[in-house]
Amino acid sequence: MTDAHLDPTLRHDAVLLFEVTDGNPNGDPDNNNSPRMDDETGQGIVTDVAIKRRIRDMVPLLRPDDPRAGIFVEAGHALNTRWGHVLKASPDDPVAALCERYFDCRMFGQVLTGGKGSGNTATSIRGPVQMGFARSLDPVLAVDHAITRVTPTRQEDVDKGEKTAMGIKWTVPYGLYRTRLHYSPGQAARTGVTSDDLALLWQAIELMFAANLSAAGGTRDVVGLYVFTHPTAVGVASAGVLASRIRHVLTADRPPRAHTDYHPEVSADDLPAGVTLTTLVDVWA
Repeated sequence: MTDAHLDPTLRHDAVLLFEVTDGNPNGDPDNNNSPRMDDETGQGIVTDVAIKRRIRDMVPLLRPDDPRAGIFVEAGHALNTRWGHVLKASPDDPVAALCERYFDCRMFGQVLTGGKGSGNTATSIRGPVQMGFARSLDPVLAVDHAITRVTPTRQEDVDKGEKTAMGIKWTVPYGLYRTRLHYSPGQAARTGVTSDDLALLWQAIELMFAANLSAAGGTRDVVGLYVFTHPTAVGVASAGVLASRIRHVLTADRPPRAHTDYHPEVSADDLPAGVTLTTLVDVWA
């Protein structure tokens, strides 16, 4: 029997929490790569694109020999070229072929513009997995650190006697970020999602920071992943109402510096009829 959260024919609504310590979770290129923030509330922000990038990077590491675990949006590869290859190889149903080969197209969807002069057909795929920006539960502090390097970049600066180069590194001391994910079985039926795909998705989310280790990113860990599964494809309750059952309340009388500064309040009792809660990650348990 398939576990409820792995059933591709049912609706799933998930809550994801991850923490960042002494790192830049998502730099803003329009603001000197400083951590993205809500200017009005001071809360940190991580875009859905950044989260999907981390999932994409993890999937091939988990399934290196799986022909269905390819990644379409991948560094070093032109999208129009890949789309063109699929069109030539599978002219009768190129979208199905694309979804069969590439995990991210199958799960997240893809916009295929064709490209000027490429001769490719323009189309779009609506993926079954959607998510919004992650937002820190409390305000974060963006700190810029002056750093030095033992040598300049240019030879002419060395010839002039300069011995070091200066730079800036942005971090937040700590942030606990939260976002929601939604899985639509109606769209999944169109892209060919299987139970194995869902298992791979949840595993990739749980381990997503392991493929993106860097000094700039600091310490990043998934600390909570809770999946609500409905008894039907349409669902029997509001995703927002279900998500409100997962709360983490700041208990420290100072700015938070660890997930232990929060108290978890997870309400799994009296769920709407047929709804189940699967806890895949909970560091507070």
